[in-house]
Amino acid sequence: MPSVTQLGIPHYVPAPPTKADLDYADLAVIDLSKTDTVEGRAQLATQVRDAMTGQGFFYVINHGYTAPQAERIFDVADIPFAGVSDEEKRTYAGNIKATGSYQGYKLRQYWHIDGGVHDQVEHYNIHRDVTKKQHPKELRPLLPEIEAFARFNHLNVLHPILQLLALGLELPEDTFVDNHGYSAVNETYIRFMKYYPRSEDEETKTRNVWLKGHTDFGSVTILWSQPVAALQILSPDGGWRWIKHIDNALVVNLGDAMEFLSGGFYKATIHRVVQPPEDQRGYTRLGVFLFASPDDAVKLKHGIVRRCDDADAPTMEQWRRARTSAYGQTELKKKDDGRVEEEVINGVVVKHYN
Repeated sequence: MPSVTQLGIPHYVPAPPTKADLDYADLAVIDLSKTDTVEGRAQLATQVRDAMTGQGFFYVINHGYTAPQAERIFDVADIPFAGVSDEEKRTYAGNIKATGSYQGYKLRQYWHIDGGVHDQVEHYNIHRDVTKKQHPKELRPLLPEIEAFARFNHLNVLHPILQLLALGLELPEDTFVDNHGYSAVNETYIRFMKYYPRSEDEETKTRNVWLKGHTDFGSVTILWSQPVAALQILSPDGGWRWIKHIDNALVVNLGDAMEFLSGGFYKATIHRVVQPPEDQRGYTRLGVFLFASPDDAVKLKHGIVRRCDDADAPTMEQWRRARTSAYGQTELKKKDDGRVEEEVINGVVVKHYN
């Protein structure tokens, strides 16, 4: 990370790792330092291709951020929640349904989960160009750090991953990099996200599900690993498996846009968030993400198996606005088995897994 002045802020103390015996997914571990050589990229491209056509998630290690730097960014990430008043949060809340954009706050109880229960999660979303929006006064002195962190994620993590994904398709390695420009018009952004404990009544009504199984609408999601176990993926055998915390690792999955762009070769990964194991209940769960999307003007069509006719393919802007506006706000149609609910976005069926 470029050198920036670090202000003194409170330290966020996360929950201790769980001791529960959980059924963890067996995920590939990608050593990003190997992308420095042609041979290393070729080897990693095969690993990434196999991971993304198998489990759909992988870990990244040796990404270039030190453990103290990662710890610091979680301290920064907590400021929009613990350091900002509820009144000021409302001032900077995004008009999500109207704009199709998450920029700013998504406040608690905005999404309907199930059984009349709404979410207990806040997030604050910051475009990598931090000057695009005004921010709460408590966050403004930290913007140089956040901007440097966004740049690091985009150029030092996202772009190498996009190169590996292209090589896995035997495409020129900058195929996807070229439509994920750092200065382009798109909604690639940093998200700070905080889950709060729920009541027993809420847990019962939602069967302990905090966010239903879903796919992300963008291309690549990068999650900075944190210790509260709650994230699960839908494995190829139909079982939900937990994602294990690894210190200073990243957890990577793909979204709808990459499924479109790869012609269905890479699948958008179905994942959900559930109540943590018993020894972590009562703690907040603080998350740090980069949600990446192709440039807004990119047509979401490419390659092998298409989800819609080329003429009907949405642009990235159309897709993200429609998915963002609808999420947690629309009436979903239950399928026969009750485990899957559907909505139609821009003529494409979007599934949610309960």
